[in-house]
Amino acid sequence: MPSFYIQQFGCRATQADGAAIERQLLDRGCTAACEASAADIVVINTCTVTASADSQARDAIRKLHAKNPAARVVVTGCYAQRAPEELATLPGVSWVVGNSHKPQIPDLVKSLSSANCAEYSRDFFPAAALHSDSAVPYHSFVAAQLAAPASARILTGDIFDRTEFLSAPVLGGEGHHTRPTLKIQDGCDSRCSYCVIPFVRGKSRSLPPDSVIQEIKRLIGQTLLSVHSEFSPIPSPAREIVISGINLGTYGRDLQPRVEFETLLRRILDETIVERLRISSIEPLDVTQDLIDLFAATDRLAQHFHMPLQSASNRILAAMHRWYRAEHYARRVELIHDRLPHAAIGADVITGFPGETEADHAATISFIESLPFTYLHVFSFSKRPGTKAAALSSEVCAAIIRRRARELRTLSEKKSAAFRQSQLGRTLRVLTLRPDDDPHSNTTPALSSNYLRVCVEGALSANLWLNARVTRAEERFLMGTRISDGQGQHMRTTVNV
Repeated sequence: MPSFYIQQFGCRATQADGAAIERQLLDRGCTAACEASAADIVVINTCTVTASADSQARDAIRKLHAKNPAARVVVTGCYAQRAPEELATLPGVSWVVGNSHKPQIPDLVKSLSSANCAEYSRDFFPAAALHSDSAVPYHSFVAAQLAAPASARILTGDIFDRTEFLSAPVLGGEGHHTRPTLKIQDGCDSRCSYCVIPFVRGKSRSLPPDSVIQEIKRLIGQTLLSVHSEFSPIPSPAREIVISGINLGTYGRDLQPRVEFETLLRRILDETIVERLRISSIEPLDVTQDLIDLFAATDRLAQHFHMPLQSASNRILAAMHRWYRAEHYARRVELIHDRLPHAAIGADVITGFPGETEADHAATISFIESLPFTYLHVFSFSKRPGTKAAALSSEVCAAIIRRRARELRTLSEKKSAAFRQSQLGRTLRVLTLRPDDDPHSNTTPALSSNYLRVCVEGALSANLWLNARVTRAEERFLMGTRISDGQGQHMRTTVNV
């Protein structure tokens, strides 16, 4: 069987897709290569949220082919779904597989590795039932729609017809994760005017709650399932798990009977012994009083809310087709801060949306200044083909977008510094992460419930709980003292943000 390497781009959902492909290939006896240059087959899992993401993927494919011209390259992911013909012309690309057909990549790898693969791949390979020891189901389907450009084959179809759910926990790989990420929701039924994601990921669909519970139990060691080939369970039980999705708050609305996201969280807390659960990005209107109260009632849910804002100008929010207004968003932030005064509150902000004026930008700046945000993710508007915003004529010039982005990032740094300062004198419960690649480093990174990055002096194993008392704030980090549980022993630590 061939060796393979998966190169990932994009969000947690894309990484989860890649983890599922990896699990399937290992299940079938393929061997994971340590780097792309040593692999027989390389799967490039792409993102297309911005033009920069597209460019990054194309550059990676060209560099890969130059370094390993014998490798057969399979390009998949969101870019492959949106514009497969663009990718099919790149050197070294054998197949372009859209998100609609991702579950069939193991069949395709088999065809590419066969002795007569050139002849074999002229015909559509038969759909086969995919198997795995994960609780996460895998499916494939037959209605392929093939095209035949000069340099590569294309396998894609209507993403809105798909009901399959492809996912596996992200355990490590090039991301170097200690905390597994489990995707429980995919796709999006919203139609934000700037966003291409619904058109490349399809309708919102959810992993059934029983499967979520079983997968979490496996990750924390409550259930260990038999495995095939060289794949094995994670070496130590996970202490923190990150729950992710494309539109996480819509989890369960497609299921029969319907399941609410908050209900799922309560089941996880009641039926598993997971020590800490962290949720990824969630839309502001899905952050309810009941959800906030649940977070306030237990330390097993990380005190961390990431809610996309995009703009605080109601005029721009309407043009973006964001179905809230600034005052609705502010109320959510205030509710979180009232119940969880030390919670991390982060936001995505888009600057330079067509028609955005200086007054709109000033409204966003003033809004963020007035609320207890702890960090921002700032994005410059990127025109995405097929979206409504791409047809708008009132574009903001690049120089203005860059200046506004700088102002927002400066404000983000100010907010982060104020948040670090507010932690003085507190004792933070932190989880050690995998050590840095620097062999000369004598620190171990860690993470607090409220999303503070911590570097603890000394070479410690990953996945350990520590208590660190914060003693002073410096420009980019906090200093603290490590307090061992029940021992009274102290050790100097650095909290690095």
